Amino acid sequence: MPDHTPQVGIIGAGAAGLMCAIMTARECRLLGVEAQIVLLDGAKKIGAKILVAGGGRCNVTHHRVLPNDYAGASRNAIKKVLKAFNERATIEFFENLGVRLKQEDTGKMFPVSDSAQSVLSALLDECDRLGIAILHPWRVGRIQRDQDRFVVTSTEDRHEPKAFDCVVLATGGMALPKTGSDGAGYRFAQSLGHSVTQRVFPALVPLVVDQRDSWLMALSGISTRATLEVHSGTGKRLAAFTNEVLCTHFGLSGPGVLDISRWYLDARQDDADASLVINWLGETSFEQLDQQLQSLGKKTVLGFLRESIPDRLARALCEQSDVEPSTPGHALSRDQRRLLGRMLTQCPIAIERDRGFTFAEVTAGGIPLTEISTSSMGSRACEGLWIIGEILDVDGRIGGFNFQWAWASGTVAGRSIARSIAESIAT
Repeated sequence: MPDHTPQVGIIGAGAAGLMCAIMTARECRLLGVEAQIVLLDGAKKIGAKILVAGGGRCNVTHHRVLPNDYAGASRNAIKKVLKAFNERATIEFFENLGVRLKQEDTGKMFPVSDSAQSVLSALLDECDRLGIAILHPWRVGRIQRDQDRFVVTSTEDRHEPKAFDCVVLATGGMALPKTGSDGAGYRFAQSLGHSVTQRVFPALVPLVVDQRDSWLMALSGISTRATLEVHSGTGKRLAAFTNEVLCTHFGLSGPGVLDISRWYLDARQDDADASLVINWLGETSFEQLDQQLQSLGKKTVLGFLRESIPDRLARALCEQSDVEPSTPGHALSRDQRRLLGRMLTQCPIAIERDRGFTFAEVTAGGIPLTEISTSSMGSRACEGLWIIGEILDVDGRIGGFNFQWAWASGTVAGRSIARSIAESIAT
């Protein structure tokens, strides 16, 4: 039995870290044990990612979360964590904190207040109620194992080193570095016996279009629902998403583009000929469109296309196909029909690059889940260490899925830490 109150140090006071602290404290109370829980964060303002999420509204979760909504680690490993604290549990958790959620048509769940601040305030108030200490700005520079404890040292001499019985890495990845996610967590994990995937790259990130497709950038401001596909160099479809696509001054953004970005970037690292293809008509196939064009009669191509896509986009696609927009359907040649059909349903887009971690919403890659016990989020490499949230090799689609991973992994870790403390006291 320890001769002091167990000390729990959580590095990072983002969504996962705050949830872990709350659940550790709650579970300790249920088990009748004491623990001093301390959150350390280098940011001057806590919860920056929560505040900017969802355009300042915070997309807390999604009404239906499945393992297939994630990439990185195996679906079975992800499923185990999500099952322990699902989206219904998240909704109930926040309602108990006074934050009611509403479901939008997309399935995204937002606070009824449409305020991300209400989400952050509720979490911070609960930390305060539970006696959880939050020290910031307190940037961690090093974590060392010293016999049965961890010594955490700051990057600034004015902060004395702190000793903890257990440590949680909840540092986030590298996305949105202005919020404090600078990748330091990977270095801490490696110093404690962990590895990091060979690839760590931006996900949910806008894409910069090559100058060869500058016509697309001229459509800045246009948004339309479309299907995006990643094709291998041999033409095999590797991934597909149907959602809103936003044309911008630099290229492409919007939910559909953000979702497909990680699959495109990953494919390009294996295959330099992998490509991004857009079907501007969503689910309409080339063959279906060809039949529709043949049946237009006197109706103009532009008049037909404007029923499905914005006028400016329709005109641009006609121009790229060398088809006069005012051409009646019956006057289209076979070659014109086929070229227009390809541009509309199988439009290749030359991508120059992504916009980097500065504009990415999440990080792909990280610490492999195989190095973590998914029943506890405890490290298999270092006793007394837990790892949660975005630092792990798990990244979800846009729509609240990454927050759900943070809530779930933080909860699993918090409950496990409390049980570990109770067991250590009992012995």
